[in-house]
Parts: sequence; C-alpha cells; structure tokens
Amino acid sequence: MNRSSYRYVGNQALVDERYRRVVSVSQQYPYWGYRKIYDILQGEALSISRERVRLIRRREGLQVVRKRRKRKVLGTTTQWVNRARFPNHVWSYDFVFDQTDDARQLKCLTVVDEFTRQGLTVKVARSLTANDVIRILEELFREHGRPACMRSDNGPELVSSTVQKWLQEKHVDTHYIDPGSPWQNAYCESFNSIFRTTCLDRWLFSSMTEARVVINQWLEEYNTIRPHGSLGGLNPKTFLQRWTEGHTIQQPKSLTG
Repeated sequence: MNRSSYRYVGNQALVDERYRRVVSVSQQYPYWGYRKIYDILQGEALSISRERVRLIRRREGLQVVRKRRKRKVLGTTTQWVNRARFPNHVWSYDFVFDQTDDARQLKCLTVVDEFTRQGLTVKVARSLTANDVIRILEELFREHGRPACMRSDNGPELVSSTVQKWLQEKHVDTHYIDPGSPWQNAYCESFNSIFRTTCLDRWLFSSMTEARVVINQWLEEYNTIRPHGSLGGLNPKTFLQRWTEGHTIQQPKSLTG
C-alpha cells in the first residue's frame, strides 16, 4: 500500500465543548465574522485556534452572508421597435416631477406619439398610480385610437402587472428600454426636456390647479405653434394633417375587441 493512501484519524471527538461554544456565539451574533468570534472566545480563555473557529462556522453554515444588491423588477417587452413608421404606431410615456411653491410634489405623466411628435397629454397630480395610468391611457385610446406599441422605461407604475395585463387585453405591445439607457426612449426624453426648460423651469406654481391650466396652455402651444426641425419646420398638428392627406391610415380595431 502506498504511503500517500494513509490518513491520520484523530482520537478527539469532533463536537466538543469548544465546538458547541463557537456555534452558540455565532448564532447569538450572526453578523459577526469568525475573527470577532475568535476574539470573544479568547476573552473567555477558551483554548481554540482561529482557523478552527473558521472551519467550524463553515461546517455549520454560519458564515456572514454578504448583502446582495436588490434587483429591480423589469417590464416584459413584447415587441422591439426602433422607430415609429406611422401615426399611432409607437407611443412613449414617462413621468416628470416638479413642485408647487409650498414644496409639495407635482407628478406629470407625459404621453408622446413618436411619429408625429405630438404631445398627447400631460396629466398633473400630486400622485399617480398604476390605476391612474390605465385610466389616462384609456381616455387617450378613445380620443386618438389605439397605438400598436407603448415604449417606456422600467418605472414601477409602468411595469406594474396591472398595466401590463391591461395593455395585453387591449392588444397593445410593450417595449421597455434597458435600465440606465434613457437614449432608447429618445422622443419622450426630448419632449420632457423641452417641457421642463420652457414650462416647468419658467413658472412657479402656487397650486395644482394653476399648474394644470398653465401646462395645458403650454401643450396646446407645443402641438399647434412650435415648429419642429425633425418635421420639416412644421408643428405636430400641421404635420399630422398633411400626412393624413397623403396617406390612407388603417383604422385601429374597436377598443372593445
């Protein structure tokens, strides 16, 4: 028999008083590492090596568990679209925040048609939940027709299972951008930037009612007066009218279907 096949078998019991004491102290202080447990036992004049403390803790599964970074819930993309090809092909939506002069929050839901650059709505409230998002979208669907796809980031109200299920029932695809990639939602980001610099940063609102009035006036100006370089110098309303005159738009299915 080869010498390397011999193994030393110790005579001491695996679980003794020191073993049990290591387990007991480790369970009492679960967020302490083996070095601190060893120092405690040394203070008790318990004869044990630091390496044995580490091995006992590993054997019993008592190592300190590192806190893991929580993963954000992401939405389920059902269609990947790069660019809108006609009106009501892709809508994008997002939230913009501001406040009144009493430091209370204003939360604005912006919805944009990516093809016409039209701001479909800017809804203002102190708080907007997933159910509010559904209510607002339902109003827009009745007014403008149903889009083929909705593009957004992974905000909690937008990736809500309630919103995703409702869009699925309406036969509307979803496109959620990658986390930390706002350029993938460029049209809505551009709209939000213009909205902030030409409206929110310009006016100090004394109440939510005043904010709604001013923002609605701004949105009307944006859609009917402000020229867009990407639309050949036309405003969104005029661009849509001219596009409609030269194209046959396929009517969306009934919203009850």
